[in-house]
Amino acid sequence: MKPKQMETHPKGSHARILLSSVFGPYAQDDEFGSRTINPMELYHNQVTRAQGSFSLRMFHRSWGIMMIQENISAPCSVLDFPTREAFARELTTNHYDVVGISSIIVNVGKVREMCRMVRELSPDSVIVVGGHVAAIPDVETMIDADHIVRGEGISWMRRYLGEDEHAPIRHPLIVSGLETRIMGIRLPNRKGGTAATIIPSVGCPMGCNFCTTSSFFGGKGKFVNFYETGDELFEVMCRIESELKVHSFFVMDENFLLHRTRALRLLELMKQAGKSWELSVFASANAIRKYTMLELVELGISWVWMGLESPRSSYSKLQGEEVGQLTRELREHGIRVQGSTIIGLEHHTPDNIVEEIESAVGYQTDFHQFMLYTPVPGTPLYKEMAEQGRLLTDMDPADIHGQFKFNFRHAAISREDSKRFLDWAFWRDFENNGPSLYRMCQTTLLGWQRYKDHPDPRIRERFAREVKKLNSAYNAALWVMEREFKKVNRSVSERIHKLRREVEKEFPVVARLCAASLGPILLWSTRREERRLAKGRTYEPPTFVERRNWVSAS
Repeated sequence: MKPKQMETHPKGSHARILLSSVFGPYAQDDEFGSRTINPMELYHNQVTRAQGSFSLRMFHRSWGIMMIQENISAPCSVLDFPTREAFARELTTNHYDVVGISSIIVNVGKVREMCRMVRELSPDSVIVVGGHVAAIPDVETMIDADHIVRGEGISWMRRYLGEDEHAPIRHPLIVSGLETRIMGIRLPNRKGGTAATIIPSVGCPMGCNFCTTSSFFGGKGKFVNFYETGDELFEVMCRIESELKVHSFFVMDENFLLHRTRALRLLELMKQAGKSWELSVFASANAIRKYTMLELVELGISWVWMGLESPRSSYSKLQGEEVGQLTRELREHGIRVQGSTIIGLEHHTPDNIVEEIESAVGYQTDFHQFMLYTPVPGTPLYKEMAEQGRLLTDMDPADIHGQFKFNFRHAAISREDSKRFLDWAFWRDFENNGPSLYRMCQTTLLGWQRYKDHPDPRIRERFAREVKKLNSAYNAALWVMEREFKKVNRSVSERIHKLRREVEKEFPVVARLCAASLGPILLWSTRREERRLAKGRTYEPPTFVERRNWVSAS
């Protein structure tokens, strides 16, 4: 069906809205496009996937539909991570005037099925589809939807309901991760124990031609700011701090530090109010270099995700040695680094790609994401590849996600070899640098040793808070990693042993007691988890149903 032209819903703000993510399960191969290799776990999927029982496992909510729900006045339900049965039950139990479905490109098959289910079970509902799936060329012919929303969805839904699209954005309360699991242990959920997510903007002005986020929200030089100033952002963070009892924020902004005026104003307000916050941010290397290390530490930057593109590529933000120096410097100041490297760039060949992977591994970041160079629908790279006739036409959209195989013809690397190089990159990083949890502990100790006696009480408080895990449960984890890694790389095991001894020197009583008492338990759970994973064990997120402005149907 051809989508209708944009119009205001006849019921306006009285329309009953259902916003849903696509149905699960996710970490399995099925006819709707789920893939075992592509689970609903950001870290295990794209970062720590080769780390076995040491892989960081967690789920993240569908933040887009949560943001929309918080910013409309209509009665609205959010259904996140439903089963097909839960989705059907919601459609038949409650009357909905509008059903919104949010999805990424790989799940277009699930969107198609959900649209079919709405037509069958709730035929009077208007179907609205948004998210990155909307970037697929001619998606209108693939799914039976009334409206396709491309780009930012809050303003679209407000317009559709006849509300003020320029009204201030109210930020929902979002816990950044849930059901966190590592070494076979699921961490307890306690209020304030997990960072809150803050979304200051969407889009990225850098405009790399492969970037789906940048292209989806306007392309190079464009982005949508929800909070223009440091004052606005500070007010939102104070409210969320109070309601969720958090001191830590995951800042979901593609290049947070690029907005220097806003960031420094936030720092000024944090100092005035004595806020000792931790901020996890995305930033390009060039943006990071616009700040001194002290400014970053004062701002509470405790984790940074940055691209470590090949020095030979056109995307290079800083050259190789500069990036290596920056990475070391950040870690020495207690700032954990999440590197991101692309495998299969245009200049890569079987002869040089191994060297480039070794260089990336040599940066010794706390975490390292590897992704295949992938022309994703909607990006400039996809358009370029299509024009050159290099796209593989028999690819299922469910397999176009950068963690499987090329979806285009590379000049020098075959499709099969692309997966082999990608898998080897993950393994090489794990083998050479050890578990990411160990690297995090190393960075945490460096930060504590440097700043534990700093004159600024905000800084002392933050590092004291961070080191609490290190002198207790994390030291027990180091005891386990030291033993288990002898099977993988004895020299790394020795480095872990050295770190553990340094921790116990700083905290001689607590750290040693925790290693002795908790270590054997963690060793047992780690080995049990390895056996489970070897048998194909996967994890799925729980289903969430949340209602706002809710009234029963008349």
